[in-house]
Amino acid sequence: MSLRDQLSGKRTQAVQNPTWRAAYDQVVTTLAGNGFLGNVLETGAEFPDFMLPDTDGRLVALGDLLERGPVVVQFFRGDWCPYCRLMLDALATALPAIEATGASLVALTPDTGGLPLRAKRTHNACFTVLSDVDYGVGLAAGVVFRVPPLYRSLLESANVDIALRHGNTAWILPIPATFVLDRHGRIAWRFADSDFTSRAEPDAVIAALRTLPDP
Repeated sequence: MSLRDQLSGKRTQAVQNPTWRAAYDQVVTTLAGNGFLGNVLETGAEFPDFMLPDTDGRLVALGDLLERGPVVVQFFRGDWCPYCRLMLDALATALPAIEATGASLVALTPDTGGLPLRAKRTHNACFTVLSDVDYGVGLAAGVVFRVPPLYRSLLESANVDIALRHGNTAWILPIPATFVLDRHGRIAWRFADSDFTSRAEPDAVIAALRTLPDP
């Protein structure tokens, strides 16, 4: 079953809950109404440089990754999110094909402390998971937003304490966003959606990598 089909099944089940549906609709309509996606970095733009801690506390620099080849940058909210969990599993499965193109995959989450490591272990993720501390890269890429009231209440009622997970009280999350960077750090392909139940299909990411010119 494709990632798209898995996500669709999860969404179909969730929308049967009126409270969840109202919160979901508020997120999607708010971001659509304020033109949020227009702020996301476009193809051809240079991706913001970064140096972020990985799950072992080591700093990982984008420049070092690019020296080895193209880079796929995947933003995700955290493993508290069922849609992110499905995506992480799909990426773990697709990783050999991604690496076969000469690319590396890094997943960025605003979660801090030991939470990124837990996500990595839970999903057998052999790719690099980084903590986007205080949303620095997400802000520069234009992919983070302040959580609307209904969705915040929904998360709080489910004991998802975003302030504790992120180490700040901003209540900000990334949208589903994937960037394929060429060896020069320019965005060759991207996926961005205001609907948090949507994700880039791994096959589309791999196809984009295969179109990149040889070094």
